[in-house]
Amino acid sequence: MILVNTDYITGKEFEMLGLVKGSTIQTKNIGKDITQSFKTLVGGELGAYNQMMNEARALATKRMIADAETMCADAIVNIRYATSAIMQGAAEVIVYGTAVRFVEKI
Repeated sequence: MILVNTDYITGKEFEMLGLVKGSTIQTKNIGKDITQSFKTLVGGELGAYNQMMNEARALATKRMIADAETMCADAIVNIRYATSAIMQGAAEVIVYGTAVRFVEKI
């Protein structure tokens, strides 16, 4: 599966199959939440939240790919990510794009 955030793939012609998406809502446990709140006092990167968001993006992407595979897609173009806070310490990640199937050049 080819994944790109452009609306084309160099050297490929394709037909659009439709919108595909994947999402997840992630949170950290209360212990991590407390330790990360202390980090705000001194500044710096919130490593546990960074890891949480990386895992959330990976899971959402995996779900989007599974959606595209049900359409027999060869690639997903014009991929976009969006994030929103659900509550303190919890975030939703959604990824979406257009599933496409390659066609033979004539």
